[in-house]
Amino acid sequence: MSVDGPRPLAREACGLRRRAPVRIVHLGLGRFARSHVVRCTDLVDDAADWGVVGVGGRSDRTLAELDAQDDLYTLVTRAGDGDHFDRVAALSATAAAADLQGWRAVLAAPATAVVTLTVSEGGYALAPDGTLDLDAPAVRADLDALRRGEACTTTAGRLVDGLLARDRADAPPLAVVPCDNLSSNGARVSAAVRALADAADPALADVVGARAEFVSTVVDRITPATTPADVVLVADVTGWADPVPVVAEPWTEWVLCGAFPSGRPQWEDAGARFVDGIATWEQRKLRLLNGAHSLLAYVGPLRGHRSVAGAMADDSCRALVEAWWDEAAAGIDLAGDELAAYRGALAVRFANTRIDHRLALIAAGGSAKLPDRVVPTVRHAQRQARLAEGAVPVLAGWLCHLRGLGAPVDDPQADRLVAAAAGAWPAAARRVLGTLGTDLAADDGLVAAVADVAAAFAGTVRPVPREA
Repeated sequence: MSVDGPRPLAREACGLRRRAPVRIVHLGLGRFARSHVVRCTDLVDDAADWGVVGVGGRSDRTLAELDAQDDLYTLVTRAGDGDHFDRVAALSATAAAADLQGWRAVLAAPATAVVTLTVSEGGYALAPDGTLDLDAPAVRADLDALRRGEACTTTAGRLVDGLLARDRADAPPLAVVPCDNLSSNGARVSAAVRALADAADPALADVVGARAEFVSTVVDRITPATTPADVVLVADVTGWADPVPVVAEPWTEWVLCGAFPSGRPQWEDAGARFVDGIATWEQRKLRLLNGAHSLLAYVGPLRGHRSVAGAMADDSCRALVEAWWDEAAAGIDLAGDELAAYRGALAVRFANTRIDHRLALIAAGGSAKLPDRVVPTVRHAQRQARLAEGAVPVLAGWLCHLRGLGAPVDDPQADRLVAAAAGAWPAAARRVLGTLGTDLAADDGLVAAVADVAAAFAGTVRPVPREA
């Protein structure tokens, strides 16, 4: 580091390439987007032709910090044996989510070929059956906004608005690429966009459909929250001041299925895989990785754990994870050796104590996550006329979570769920399972098992230690 302290990031000072022309719009510019989608674009051989404009995210402060440093940032790849530091240059611009005219302009630009999304499972305003929740207040507000030509706030609304702007400009169709943990995410987002357009004006659905192809994906890279210590580390090691670095594990995966009518980067250069069918890859990831994460997120805090690695080091939690993997793997059509290899890789990743993956963050939004992560495995067992024993602890842990045990409840459906979870255990279990499906609530054996395990969990809660 310079004796005068770390230097501010700037493209010319860092010797990095100029901003590439914008051809990708990313909605939801958070940590994961920067560790995965933007980083993959940065690594391709044709990166100089594919600039990304990052729109919105959880913090306008992050956008301002990125703008102040030429939209550069540092990626810290945190392996068990040390850290690796890279500066990422694929962002060409950032924009606030509230900038309606900017959104319309970049969606209407003929050069824009791809829209990628990381808005979380709950960010699509879907009902439990996976369709757009047209009764949700934000969706109803967007219907009125579309009719008045005003700014939308939901993901579907923003896409409809942007694609209508693209139609007015007579620009060629582009690819919409959701990168959130939803099964058949491309098909679901397509259906949600068309449903909203049709509800606003039946003539709009075909117009919107003509301007976009929807791509389904599987994405994976654990990206924990950046800490003040990470900011100091980046400055000390690299000599560059970066208030918004991103920390991620070494593992990354991106599987894509669909058409790109106006072209795409050579993401294969960064390890992306293009396939003809996505279902098996989705099942492997959503059920084995994300399902286990949800299990740890709800059970781990009951046993006093704050992080994935801490919970995975607990023999009791580890045994529940292994039982869940046994249960979930039974419904995935993959060879046994491939599933075993994936499980082994997950165990190593989960045990990486240098990745501080907080259980409270994973616990958020369970009503949108569990239908894809856990419910299919429960139904697979039901079709075989048996109890999904490995799934019972995650459902019981969620019930405890909704009763105020473990991580605080952070869910768009929190009021309804917390009310459902109150009262005697059997009745509460039936009501909470009913939010995931009437068939689950009607399964007396499942209800009884979830109620019994939840009561047992509640009787042995350990406090999560305060941070030093």
